[in-house]
Amino acid sequence: MGEARQVRDRYNAAFNAHDMDALLGTVSPDGAFLTPEGMAEGREQLRSYLEEFWAAFPDLHTVVLESFDVGDMTVDELVLIGTHKGPYMAPGGRVVPPTDRPLYLRCCYVCTIENGLIVSLRLYFDQLELLSQLGVPLV
Repeated sequence: MGEARQVRDRYNAAFNAHDMDALLGTVSPDGAFLTPEGMAEGREQLRSYLEEFWAAFPDLHTVVLESFDVGDMTVDELVLIGTHKGPYMAPGGRVVPPTDRPLYLRCCYVCTIENGLIVSLRLYFDQLELLSQLGVPLV
């Protein structure tokens, strides 16, 4: 197992434990983090994004389905699993109140690691699928 995979696995373990300090210890202070909701630059913006997401889905965790490594890059296909218990900031700034509905959302992470830290993390998921699972009207 290469260094990139070890870093990515530590990030995933910290994410699943909701251990913000351990998670932020895996990312570069100047890292760039792209999500369907927008861009987070640096650790503090990533912290803010994750705190909001964890507040909306307090039992959120991932299950990795497939993982691939190419040099300093990792690619993971996974599922985000949780329950919608808090407000979720949807695209366009709409706040979706808690629905208590389950979330089972397929995602893909693409990470680049340099000097033992994640410098780029790109998270892809279908926002319409997420909203549909929460029961949000799509029209």
